[in-house]
Amino acid sequence: MFNNYYKNKKVLVTGHTGFKGSWLVTWLEMLGAKVIGVALEPNTQPAHFQELKLGIQSEIVDIRDQTKIAKIIHKFKPEIIFHLAAQPLVRDSYTNPCYTFETNVIGTANLLFACRNLEYLKAVVVVTSDKCYDNKEWVWGYRETDPMGGFDPYSASKGCAELVTASFRNSYFNLDAFGKTHQTLIASARAGNVIGGGDWAKDRLIPDIMRAISANETVVIRNPNATRPWQHVLECLSGYLCLGEKLLEGQKEFASAWNFAPQSDGQIPVLQIVKQIQTLWPKMCYEIKSDPNNLHEAHLLKLDSSKANSILKWKSVWSFVDTIEITTNWYRQFYDEKRVATTDDINRYVADAKKNNLNWSGLT
Repeated sequence: MFNNYYKNKKVLVTGHTGFKGSWLVTWLEMLGAKVIGVALEPNTQPAHFQELKLGIQSEIVDIRDQTKIAKIIHKFKPEIIFHLAAQPLVRDSYTNPCYTFETNVIGTANLLFACRNLEYLKAVVVVTSDKCYDNKEWVWGYRETDPMGGFDPYSASKGCAELVTASFRNSYFNLDAFGKTHQTLIASARAGNVIGGGDWAKDRLIPDIMRAISANETVVIRNPNATRPWQHVLECLSGYLCLGEKLLEGQKEFASAWNFAPQSDGQIPVLQIVKQIQTLWPKMCYEIKSDPNNLHEAHLLKLDSSKANSILKWKSVWSFVDTIEITTNWYRQFYDEKRVATTDDINRYVADAKKNNLNWSGLT
């Protein structure tokens, strides 16, 4: 897979104890990479990263600590960095806006500042969010050239992180100087609402549903008509890994911003997801309780991944129905059998990608 570019590569992942980060380091380990993770301790119970029991090197460090981050990078000497460390929750950003900006904006700046003038570092992929865009709630998807924005602190912090990344790329990792004064290519990646097994964050749809089912409780649905670009976590991770491969190859035309969005059938309102899960796990009970005093959350958000489809040759693998089924089955196995099906899901995803002749899957 990925032309064996990750085998024996030294890969640093920030935020590896989080939901997406734990899936990424699992996949990288399966690809034969030498992985080090940098993050805070997991803040959920259960925690996917702890359940995985991986053998990777794990450093518990706050991304806001510039000195410690720099020391770890200089000691490990990674060839590529995937930056996922973040305060990832919209509703938490209303409660802790300064912490959100410090982590998501200053943390990104700290990382990129530490990456200057490193001959061994070939690539950095900064992961932000679909919420980085100035959301007009248009019916069409946002493209990478659309303006950054953000109503709530989380969304604004992700827009800022994109601006920071672009600024560092222009100032310290300029493409015209690549191969002359520096050897590092910087890209950013924006993905939609990511779901999959092992997410237990609060105030997220899938974790809220699965916690309620496991406790025989009724889950409360706040925004039943909110529409998002839902996709399995492996979809965006395959995009990040494809992008990282191009950067490791030294293809500087890929050092820019990229959207990774699901197929058109992934633009689904919340209530449809809830009903689909109920068909798969009938013991689920829900009630809709909209509160007019609820904190603002976007009702419609779409991404256009035409750039990734046509230039990076990336596209999603699983349909909406597949994604919900696989995610629900992961939690059913965990709660009913105490089984963590993460590697099984990765193997299934890769097999389905091969059937679709995707270029990263090892067939071409």
